[in-house]
Amino acid sequence: MDRRQRKTREAIFNAFINLLSKKDFEHITVGEIIKMADVGRATFYSHFETKDFLLKEMCEELFCHIFDAMDEKREHNHIFECNPPDSVFLHLFQHLQKNDNNILELLSCKNNELFLRYFKTNLVHLVENQLSVFESEKSKNLPVSYWVNHITSTFVETLRWWVDNGKKETPQTMVEYFYAVL
Repeated sequence: MDRRQRKTREAIFNAFINLLSKKDFEHITVGEIIKMADVGRATFYSHFETKDFLLKEMCEELFCHIFDAMDEKREHNHIFECNPPDSVFLHLFQHLQKNDNNILELLSCKNNELFLRYFKTNLVHLVENQLSVFESEKSKNLPVSYWVNHITSTFVETLRWWVDNGKKETPQTMVEYFYAVL
């Protein structure tokens, strides 16, 4: 993707995030998005088939950065710039603390359930690949799928609590809380 295409995509993402912070996803129109992003209808549709695809692509762009950082074979360059720490969970909290790409607006907007659903789907795959980190906490009687769901749900709710309470704790503290309740 060339620089012009990246800038157009970013403008569409930013317009969409802004609209999501003000109204329900179902009530947002492509017309509103293109007007706010200052792009043409054909330009929008050359990047995204529908606003549903826009939401999916935006979430993938946000999440793949975090999740790809843990895979040393992949290049670490998406819409975020950073040096990722060893812990993917700390990495995520750090981005949220900096509010990179207005990600907090997505977590605190009326539509946060949509955003968290996409997030949890991606997080499940990450947790499955990181199960060794949690192995010492797992009871031998638990099915792996239940354990993955528990870890994922706990992380999502920890994240939600942190955002709802004004992000007063440091990312490091939140990761400690997360590990303590597993």
